[in-house]
Amino acid sequence: MKSHRKSEKLFKQAKAVMPGGVNSPVRAFKAVGGNPVFIAKGKGSKLYDVDGNSYIDYVLSWGPLILGHAHPKVVKALKAAVDKGTSYGAPTPLEIELANLVLKAYPSMDMVRMVNSGTEATMSAIRVARGFTKRDKIIKFEGCYHGHADGLLVKAGSGAMTFGVPDSPGVPESYAKNTITLPYNDIDALKAVIENAWREIACLIIEPVVGNIGCVLPKPGFLEAVRALTKKYGIVLIFDEVMTGFRVSYGGAQERYKIKPDMTCLGKVIGGGLPVGAYGGKKEIMSMVSPEGPVYQAGTLSGNPLAMTAGIETLKILSSKGTFKKIEKLSALLEKGLADAAKKAGVRTRFYRAGTMFCTYFTDREVYDYATAKTADTARFAKFFMGMLNRGVNIAPSQFEAGFMSLAHTENDIEKTAKAAYESLKKS
Repeated sequence: MKSHRKSEKLFKQAKAVMPGGVNSPVRAFKAVGGNPVFIAKGKGSKLYDVDGNSYIDYVLSWGPLILGHAHPKVVKALKAAVDKGTSYGAPTPLEIELANLVLKAYPSMDMVRMVNSGTEATMSAIRVARGFTKRDKIIKFEGCYHGHADGLLVKAGSGAMTFGVPDSPGVPESYAKNTITLPYNDIDALKAVIENAWREIACLIIEPVVGNIGCVLPKPGFLEAVRALTKKYGIVLIFDEVMTGFRVSYGGAQERYKIKPDMTCLGKVIGGGLPVGAYGGKKEIMSMVSPEGPVYQAGTLSGNPLAMTAGIETLKILSSKGTFKKIEKLSALLEKGLADAAKKAGVRTRFYRAGTMFCTYFTDREVYDYATAKTADTARFAKFFMGMLNRGVNIAPSQFEAGFMSLAHTENDIEKTAKAAYESLKKS
């Protein structure tokens, strides 16, 4: 059993000055019990907490650190950038360089605008889509998280679709009423809604692989149906690839599934561990964005030199020959190791993986949408989580979050992880 005395002391201090003692809810360990671990540093595949404990890390700052913690080339480039200043509020050559790297990887986009978070990216893309189509309503899918903008914090009701049910206090019904929420992977429900209300629908936004209820894969034909229906009725298709971008494949889910959306939202990996977001799409749509067009969006730190530098270095390394395949191979080894551990321990689980992101569900049912993901045994997951943490393995503190692989992980890391998983499963 690892000692976390310093973390416990810090958490007590944090709760006095921050809501729940954290700056993002899942970090508080509410879903797994106990108190969060406070981190002192990260290096390679490992995290080190303030009590001196080390952990093989599969959270990786919730996805961005695809090269691992503190990659030497990224750190070196950042140190040089800091010496030149941290922010200018003016254009730099770095913005153009990163934009070109992104556009090369995502040819569905003709133009891209840098922002500072995934929430900014999705919020802005929807605004642009509304301005382009002159329609107000949007479609999203239950379980897909697109940031915390008011109109996106909407849940589905008991019917096939729900107009305007806020999922959080503080979200007015007037914001939510223009959001239509549907079950993921349900082509019939989508078709019925679009055929009935297409004249009012500006855009459809979707996580092509759902990463915010674990890792839910699209059924064969689902994304193709989404593309066909939106194209037929002039609805802007937005792929939210903030999580799946450079994760499901180098070119994201759109490359893996061969679907060309009208707009794409990115984040996480393209900042190399620094705050970043981006949205882009066809030139005719992006020409609506100010100052070229009438749709306003701005940001003081957008395109700042530090995030651009970290993103450039990360994508240069990630795009080098064989790099992504190596990370994907490690992900496949982990998948086998965890599946074998569960079988050996006699615990029924469902493991899903898309490229370098993955999730183990504590259920014997197929998981294909929000409702089936919720059949997972969260109590058993909580015991498993604590068992892994105490054995030096850091996974997301929620059954409904994806895990991630990095270039820094080794086969030895994976062997240790599989061993820890077997021991934890036997006791969970």
